[in-house]
Amino acid sequence: MLKKLFRRRDSIKENQVRIVLPEESYTMLEWDEEKLPKICMLNTALQRFEHPKIFGWHLSVIIDFHELIANGMPSQQEREIVDPFCDQLDEEIKAGGNALFLARETWNKTRRLVWRVYDPEIAQQHLQFIVDHHRHPRPFDWHLTQDLEWDEPNWYFNVIKSCKPSEQLS
Repeated sequence: MLKKLFRRRDSIKENQVRIVLPEESYTMLEWDEEKLPKICMLNTALQRFEHPKIFGWHLSVIIDFHELIANGMPSQQEREIVDPFCDQLDEEIKAGGNALFLARETWNKTRRLVWRVYDPEIAQQHLQFIVDHHRHPRPFDWHLTQDLEWDEPNWYFNVIKSCKPSEQLS
């Protein structure tokens, strides 16, 4: 009886894959889009991620700013309201290793947060909970699409080639 149990446990271990999540490493990029400045913090560590298809869903959350300064950028007061929400949302979406943070963009009166997601239902349910219980300081919307070939992240990685990174952050 014990041999059967141990044999079964070994077969389960053989079918498991161990994924090491990359340590986040950021590059700040700046460029103009539609004659407005865009600032992007890009997690360049994902360029080297060895198991991209496991995180085959692309999640984009777009938050609308209220108080602005020139060129559609948020005021300092607005950032003090939105940034803590963004930080908390990042922790919650990545909880349990369900997502990898890809980028944070500020452009044209909006903040966009982007993740690569393993289980889309977990992220979808969490975002719906936030909306249903009014736990957000500003209106936001999200899009969750399957992207097994990583076309969306590759777009960001190609941007690095065409614009000069402002600084490398880890």
